[in-house]
Amino acid sequence: MSLQVDPAIARATDEFRHKYAGVRAEIAKAIVGHDAIVDGVLTCLFTGGHALLEGVPGLGKTYLVRSMAEALSLKFSRVQFTPDLMPADILGTNMIVEDAETGRRRFEFQKGPLFAQIVLADEINRATPKTQSALLEAMQERTITAAGTMYKLQEPFFVMATQNPIEQEGTYPLPEAQLDRFFFKLVVQYSSREELSTILTRTTTGHRPDIKAVMTGDEIVGAQKLVQRVVVAPHVQDYAVRLILATHPHGPFATEQVNRYVRWGSSPRGAQAILLAGKVNALLDGRYNAAFEDIRKAYVPALRHRVLLNFEAQAEGLESDKILADILDKTPTAAEKAA
Repeated sequence: MSLQVDPAIARATDEFRHKYAGVRAEIAKAIVGHDAIVDGVLTCLFTGGHALLEGVPGLGKTYLVRSMAEALSLKFSRVQFTPDLMPADILGTNMIVEDAETGRRRFEFQKGPLFAQIVLADEINRATPKTQSALLEAMQERTITAAGTMYKLQEPFFVMATQNPIEQEGTYPLPEAQLDRFFFKLVVQYSSREELSTILTRTTTGHRPDIKAVMTGDEIVGAQKLVQRVVVAPHVQDYAVRLILATHPHGPFATEQVNRYVRWGSSPRGAQAILLAGKVNALLDGRYNAAFEDIRKAYVPALRHRVLLNFEAQAEGLESDKILADILDKTPTAAEKAA
């Protein structure tokens, strides 16, 4: 028996896939390769989340978000994070202004660069934790509070932060509460031989990509609402729940590696992330219900920054990706008999 789909939802889904492909094509005019990274960033955008990109300098992380901003009709701002950056530098501050006619002075709030729709927080882990934490309210509540006044940010609001590997000099690890606000953590790898050759051809011959805007802010908000309407069957949702519980040391679903190497497991935000990302994966595949594979595909980028390893894991050089892969391998789907 085939699933009956509302014709309006079917049309909206087809339009979403068309627009998504259009944005991808425009970004590809500037960004060579990194397909998984681009898909991950767009998944964050269409779920209302934020993206954290990690990689050594020079891999195109900043260029990616600039190109994305051009493909979307959204207000863009960039903040270069440095050790001397203060919270007021990104949030805004009250300034004394003088009325030219009366000579009277008054306080007026001058908005900071966070009052945009796409915000690039470049090298976020070069700023102190105090400044990093200034982003928390904006990322979670879509508001900024300054001098007792709350300002609502314009939707859609998307933060893409880049960070250098924490082993580099002059970096401050992001606080756990800050990390948890990021929907995905995406690791940018080096380009391949063919990709690097294409990059050189484009960047050393005066090539300037002509990126056209494909989507408006209202269309993005509409796409975010469409994603939320995708159906998730109870047994698929239970699989997502068990994958999250498997990251909790000494819990009923924890693996041997989790019990040995994990200090803290994922919060409920991790479950929200893999479920919403699974819905995007389903829509892009032309389906109106999320499947096990949609959840599995989103698991590692959604959880790699939400699973904190203990000292033993760090001493052995283990990364969270390996432990998460082990969880995926050992956690049965609802179609199998759970242990």
